[in-house]
Amino acid sequence: MNIIYMLIGCSILLALTFLMAFFWAMKNGQNDDMQTPAIRILFEDDKPTEEP
Repeated sequence: MNIIYMLIGCSILLALTFLMAFFWAMKNGQNDDMQTPAIRILFEDDKPTEEP
């Protein structure tokens, strides 16, 4: 029964870590540009790489 309490504590700690990482990413503007990644595939590369 003690292992269940330890697993619950670890899962809550892990969930709080991911929640803090999410809020940090939102605060630092990680998700500001939602349009460019969707249309980036439409642009061609400047120069194709040529193998010698």
